[in-house]
Amino acid sequence: MEEDPLGQKAVPAEALYGIQTLRAVENFPISGLKPHPAFVDAVVWIKRSAALVHKATGRLDPALADAIVQAADEVLLGAHRENFVVDVYQAGAGTSHNMNCNEVLANRANELLGFPRGRYSPVHPNDHVNMAQSTNDVIPTAMRLVGLSLLPGLLEAMKDLEESLLAKGEEFDTIIKSGRTHLQDATPIRLGQEFTAYGDTVARHHAKLVEAGDWLRVMNIGGTAVGTGLNAEPEYPAMMVDRLREVTGLSLAVAENRVQLMQSMGDIASFSGALRSFTLDLNKIANDIRLLASGPRTGFAEIVLPSVQPGSSIMPGKVNPSIAEMVNQVCFQVLGCDTTIALAAEAGQLELNVMMPVITHNVAFAMTILTRAIQRFDVACVRGIEADEAQCAYWLERSPALVTALAPKIGYAEAARLAKEAVATGMTVRELVTERKTLEASEMEEVLDLHAMTELGVPGKPRESSPS
Repeated sequence: MEEDPLGQKAVPAEALYGIQTLRAVENFPISGLKPHPAFVDAVVWIKRSAALVHKATGRLDPALADAIVQAADEVLLGAHRENFVVDVYQAGAGTSHNMNCNEVLANRANELLGFPRGRYSPVHPNDHVNMAQSTNDVIPTAMRLVGLSLLPGLLEAMKDLEESLLAKGEEFDTIIKSGRTHLQDATPIRLGQEFTAYGDTVARHHAKLVEAGDWLRVMNIGGTAVGTGLNAEPEYPAMMVDRLREVTGLSLAVAENRVQLMQSMGDIASFSGALRSFTLDLNKIANDIRLLASGPRTGFAEIVLPSVQPGSSIMPGKVNPSIAEMVNQVCFQVLGCDTTIALAAEAGQLELNVMMPVITHNVAFAMTILTRAIQRFDVACVRGIEADEAQCAYWLERSPALVTALAPKIGYAEAARLAKEAVATGMTVRELVTERKTLEASEMEEVLDLHAMTELGVPGKPRESSPS
């Protein structure tokens, strides 16, 4: 039996959590989703760091502090994880999750000191584990730590994908194909140029995410209830950041204005926005790869994707772009997460945004599934892509857009008539020019130099090196 300001409740004897956690479990049987492991880690990092700071300042008995630290280290090594049980959708601000962590660490610390669970003596969840803290500064700090802790894995996955796409760009650089705009034939492009552009797109987003992540490095721990720092010692914020740096290995800074960081979720919304921008382009890349691989007889079929599983329960031999389709679905989910984050970030009032639990969950969930999707996309799809050079050449030679290279020689109107005739007769542009003697054979070969059309310059004119 445990007691809190609302009365008594029977807590399961095997549980390390306590009465406030139990109330939250009973109040919020919503999704069945438990806190993301990174969210548990982040709050436990804070509790561990606080115990060490209070031990150093003499505010917390060293034996109690050491017990809290040992309990925290056990959790960080993977123990007791089944005791973090509060649903993702819970009371505002994250008080339930904060108290879940406080109770688990207090009960385990008391066990380590030789005392039973549930008595909260000599270690109390509020008085000792939560000393000089409020949910209102713990959860915003944890939220930032979650994003920063998951960011290296995401950036590594992005870097690997970038390198794979650029490698394909180099591999496919001699393969010339029809470009397409508006899903209509356009002037030639090299398959390698398409893939190099995909790689450079990922690289640009990598740089943007690094910059967005830097906004999360400022820690508002020490703000306590409303950002003013009531009940926290003056040296506490800086000492906490030092300890958090040690336990996380992250580059962190002390906030200059903890009131501002408690009021505003702008930094996390900006970070999510950077994830969103990358996700939009990643989705487009996955769609392009699906389109380029469409076929094998009635689509573009310019590339061949690795076969990873049968594609149909009724059509024998059918193989689908399964990995790219998974990426599309993950992208849609991440975009939904960003919408949730944006709405929740706007929903703060005065000194606090109480929607932090759903913000934190969506940041962590989005980063996790995005990282894993990129890894699979890279390893199981992009690295194994092969080009069908003959198919690329087949479509290119039949493209009426080749008349674009003739326009400087014969004029736009005449080139348009050639294009229209090519479509109507089924003849190629090259065949029409030869039949109608529009250009001398040697001049036509110069103008319709397909590789030259994929570089800066006017067809048929000498090309000089462009200035850097």
